[in-house]
Amino acid sequence: MVKEEEEEKEEDAVFGVKEEEEGEEVTVTLEEEETGDLINNRERPDSHSDSGKTSSGKPYPEMPKPARQQHCSQCNKSFKWLWKLKEHERTHTGEKPFQCSQCGKSYTQLVSLKRHKGIHSGEKPYHCSQCGKIFTQLGNLNKHKRIHTGEKPYPCSHCGKNFRLSDNLKEHERTHTGEKPYHCSLCGKDFTKLGNLKEHERKHTGEKPYHCSQCGKRFSRSPDLKTHERTHTGEKPYHCSQCGKSFTDLDSLNIHKRIHSKEKPYHCFQCGKSFTKRGNLKRHENIHTQGRKSSQFVKSLN
Repeated sequence: MVKEEEEEKEEDAVFGVKEEEEGEEVTVTLEEEETGDLINNRERPDSHSDSGKTSSGKPYPEMPKPARQQHCSQCNKSFKWLWKLKEHERTHTGEKPFQCSQCGKSYTQLVSLKRHKGIHSGEKPYHCSQCGKIFTQLGNLNKHKRIHTGEKPYPCSHCGKNFRLSDNLKEHERTHTGEKPYHCSLCGKDFTKLGNLKEHERKHTGEKPYHCSQCGKRFSRSPDLKTHERTHTGEKPYHCSQCGKSFTDLDSLNIHKRIHSKEKPYHCFQCGKSFTKRGNLKRHENIHTQGRKSSQFVKSLN
């Protein structure tokens, strides 16, 4: 199954689908006619007539009453239409009445199910005119186009940094608020991103879902697989701006840069010696450990 850009529903030309805030669900908002517009479209009595009847002698149709606001009992959010309230209440109850007959995945809204079915049918009617990439949903195409235009319409209210996707903004804002809504049920550790929690959980389960197609080696993280695959392809996309040396992964480049900057961020707490690499520090610490063991052995002989 082709992995597409992260799911974030934007306004749809047909259904008026709004960009979703979280997860795969989208919210459908059909065009609503205001009560005043409905009244204006009705036949109105002549301003000089007080008979309450049309020129044909028939009574005027009853004018529509203003729509009553519908309130959610759990969060007090208001909606103009009852069906919108019912749809919203599912976010509290977790009810997902629309189920895919092929894979069993469930959704709170029918439009979300219809969009999901495009994954099984393989239909991808939306094409990027710049690079030719195709998408099952118009919202995903619109998000993708921002890669080409450089548009970042979501600014952080705390620091002003801009983001291409609303989900990325939400994750970033947690660095300011300190919110960590994702919790590991096994050890209690908290995370700002759902993806980080899932990666962490694999440490407990030992699951390694990413495997190399060339040698079969398995990895718990997708970035680790990509880095490993470069050992087969020879690709080294990370270049040192000072000496031109290339590396397969960003971590290796950052470690190399310390040669030029003379930075040594790893310190021995016993003697104060500093190192550019964590591995070098650990090897050095063994000197102290071995020394303590030798001293204890000598004392035991005495």
